[in-house]
Amino acid sequence: MSLIARLHRANAEMFADQEDPWRRVLERALPASVMSTSTVALLALLNFPTTTGNARRLARTVRGLGWVGIKSRRLAPGGWRTTECRGWSRPVREGMVRQACGHVKRYQDGGIQK
Repeated sequence: MSLIARLHRANAEMFADQEDPWRRVLERALPASVMSTSTVALLALLNFPTTTGNARRLARTVRGLGWVGIKSRRLAPGGWRTTECRGWSRPVREGMVRQACGHVKRYQDGGIQK
């Protein structure tokens, strides 16, 4: 095993024991009825300033909760045309898995019958 691989493994083991405190706060503060929210609102909920570093840390935490990043006009107050706001949304459905269609049968002549 290379030195880099050992360093990555040690780093992962070190941080695996530490739980992100933002995660617990977000899980308690966001009810299941909230389907989308802005990054600025989440940082205000956590009482942190809106900086790039805080937004990146928040992004790791929120992605870990299963939310999806969005860019929307409706999250911004009075959003219209050029007003866009970045935020987070709960996925409407689970991730799609591509599978072969079971209801379509192929015949030897190449025709498709349903």
